[in-house]
Amino acid sequence: MRTVLVVDDSRIMRNIVKNTFLSMGTPCNFVEAGNGREALVQLESQDIHLVLLDWNMPELSGLDFLKKVRAMEKYAALPIIMVTSEAARYNVIEALKNGATDYIIKPVNERSFREKLSKITL
Repeated sequence: MRTVLVVDDSRIMRNIVKNTFLSMGTPCNFVEAGNGREALVQLESQDIHLVLLDWNMPELSGLDFLKKVRAMEKYAALPIIMVTSEAARYNVIEALKNGATDYIIKPVNERSFREKLSKITL
């Protein structure tokens, strides 16, 4: 079964993301992290198939996490989707330029998830 890492400093937001994902009927396990530093630990300690990543978090932001992960060759093909309230065009461009697979703007909904996930193989 596939494992999805949900990274957001808000527990409520992590639950919303997980529930939206589950509503699509995609069987998977979830691992959670409250910031980019915790996410790096989770990534190194288990087999992760997809990262759903918030931008604004304490300790290590989503963008900094993205840069660190993309600098590691073993994660070059790992799908990382930013799930964030940062809706400005330059934020989207910045994330994609630094290796984000795709970008979902909060509030999340099943339609946007389905659309973005259809582009990646889980």
